[in-house]
Amino acid sequence: MKKEVLIEVITALMILLFLYASFSKLVNISAFVHSMQNQPFPKWFATLIIWTLPATEIAVSAMLVFEKTRLLGFYLFIGLMSAFSLYIGAILLHFFPYVPCTCGGVIQLLGWWQHLVFNLAFVFLAAFGIYCLKTTQSVIKSKLHGLSN
Repeated sequence: MKKEVLIEVITALMILLFLYASFSKLVNISAFVHSMQNQPFPKWFATLIIWTLPATEIAVSAMLVFEKTRLLGFYLFIGLMSAFSLYIGAILLHFFPYVPCTCGGVIQLLGWWQHLVFNLAFVFLAAFGIYCLKTTQSVIKSKLHGLSN
């Protein structure tokens, strides 16, 4: 029972983070567009991110809501947060000549190191959630298998 509650708490935190991030981009879309167009990568890529990132964050959040798609949602969450973390790592290693922060709301108050730690904490939290989810599913399968015999 404890693992199920832990999975729900982790899932809720991940959903809240992505919904907060996506809606803060959409609510202040002009600032998000301006910030993305000032990123140190090609304009076509910035345009792609402008249209896909908020939608992807919302889609992943929706996947996390439903048990049938939750595991995939966890993996996609880790993929996105890892990509964001790699980008921050590149910033910290001075790979780019300039980098405006595209984060919204409270998260933009974090420094780059704090932001990296924040992101990595969520990556590890999601990885732990996958572990809990898989072990819980395997226990349920073994119980169901025992009932069928």
